[in-house]
Amino acid sequence: MKFPQIAIWLTLSVVAALPLGPVAAQAQRADVAGGIAPPKLVVVVVIDGLPQEQLLKSYDLLAPNGFRRLMDKGAWFSDAHQAHALTVTAVGHAAILSGAYPYQTGIIGNDWKSRDGKFIYNTADAAHKYLDGTPTTEDDGVSPKNLQVSMLGDELRYATNNTGRIFSVSGKDRGAILMAGKTGTAYMLSKKTGRFTSTSYYMDKHPSWWETYYEKKPQDQWFHQRWNLLLENPKAYQRALADGQPWAAVYNNMTSKMGYMYGLGEITPGPIYYSMLIAGPFGDEATAEFSTSLLKNESIGKNPSGATDILTVSFSSHDYINHNFGPESIQSMDHLIRLDRTLAKFFATIDAQVGRDNVLTLLTADHGFMNTPEYSTARGFDAGRVDPKALRGTVNALAEKKFGIANLAPQHMTGGWTLDYAAMDAKGANREEVENFMARAVLEQPGMAFAFTRSQLERGTLPATRVATLVQRAWHRQFAIDLVVVQKPFYYFQSPSNSPQAVCSHGSPYSYDTNVPLMVEGSKWIKAGRYGQYAETVDIAPTLAQILNVRVPSASEGKVLTQMLQAR
Repeated sequence: MKFPQIAIWLTLSVVAALPLGPVAAQAQRADVAGGIAPPKLVVVVVIDGLPQEQLLKSYDLLAPNGFRRLMDKGAWFSDAHQAHALTVTAVGHAAILSGAYPYQTGIIGNDWKSRDGKFIYNTADAAHKYLDGTPTTEDDGVSPKNLQVSMLGDELRYATNNTGRIFSVSGKDRGAILMAGKTGTAYMLSKKTGRFTSTSYYMDKHPSWWETYYEKKPQDQWFHQRWNLLLENPKAYQRALADGQPWAAVYNNMTSKMGYMYGLGEITPGPIYYSMLIAGPFGDEATAEFSTSLLKNESIGKNPSGATDILTVSFSSHDYINHNFGPESIQSMDHLIRLDRTLAKFFATIDAQVGRDNVLTLLTADHGFMNTPEYSTARGFDAGRVDPKALRGTVNALAEKKFGIANLAPQHMTGGWTLDYAAMDAKGANREEVENFMARAVLEQPGMAFAFTRSQLERGTLPATRVATLVQRAWHRQFAIDLVVVQKPFYYFQSPSNSPQAVCSHGSPYSYDTNVPLMVEGSKWIKAGRYGQYAETVDIAPTLAQILNVRVPSASEGKVLTQMLQAR
């Protein structure tokens, strides 16, 4: 009769002796909400202009500890999207740590115009200046003044009585400022000096370590270096398009062939070199090196208060390269491989400085990228470029013939046009009738797929399609346009007067522009695996807020990605 009791005792003893799995091994703390302490450091990496497909295409060429560190050992959402129309840099960065769509963030483009035609840059602020003496103009970013919502870092600061810290670095001002939120500290690359600088919004002067860092002019180390292929085996690049394509860029002295020399035409580093530093792989190396110095000198991840720190780093070069050559190019492929090695080195530095078990790392992108129209045409797709000025001129002429009002769409803005409602009222024309006529006229033009009117957007009476949903999310009633125009897939809005570097672009609601990486690594908090469920970049902020035990940002609409969270 005693044998069952002995068997139970032996079973329990064996189970107790077995090694614990990652969830069971995690010490549950009674003094922390959820029982698992948040990380000491959250690192958010954003790759500007990286479509998901490029990682899949070059997966076997990636290093174990770069992108694949997160793809293989973290949670990887392979069907993640920047889920709004107008997929551009500022809009994407604003979404990532706010959890909000553009209609709430107020960041509706990289720039836009007021109804009276005044140019508005997304992070411009005349009240503040760059600290390194770089001239500040209306199309420079110096503060988050135009951002209308809180970011994850702002909520961390609030929850910890300002002891939690957020630092942000980017080759682009908007990539740094919009990630730092209202209460973080941002550093961005100056194309005039090649240095990462901050502004008077964040501090009165640079810290002493910044002065020491730039005494040796580390930004000059790539002067007269050539950008050659990194991998020795040329067969590795056969999946990319060969260099020398006739449509490729000639930006400053950059050619369509590999082997471009930085600072060509200059004896010492000057305007040509500094302006081009970010447009190739060495710009990302400069970003990683400065971020490493920032990490060490500010003791990021070693907060004396015990609060979590956040470091965001936006690597900007891939966007420039895809604009110049296309994502199918050998330049884009080589840069991705180089960036992968840069990330591996950067991650190793963070591990050494903070300890891998203390860090949660997230990687995503602000938008994807379309293929060059010529490349798409060669593959049998209907593709091309649409001149936005000519398109507007054609539709204006048709509307004038119908209603007797000239120049009804007086200006093109990001994503569409403003309309002259005062002229309609003076003529006694019905506003909605004019809107509908112009929308129909747009759809009759080559390369156009959709047109949505202000009346539709204000009432929320758009058709039940994914494109319409993404357009509605991107439309801000106070600032935005009156007629949204959307091109067909594989078409690109480009004025013939544009500088030649933009051989292709992004900004559409189609999957090549919306589908971006979303990967998170940190075994204490994250269950590794490839997740095929649909996800959005607005899910990042509420998910991280859950891990950090802080309030979700003010306008967050994302969902918590519970499937990847360790049990609490």
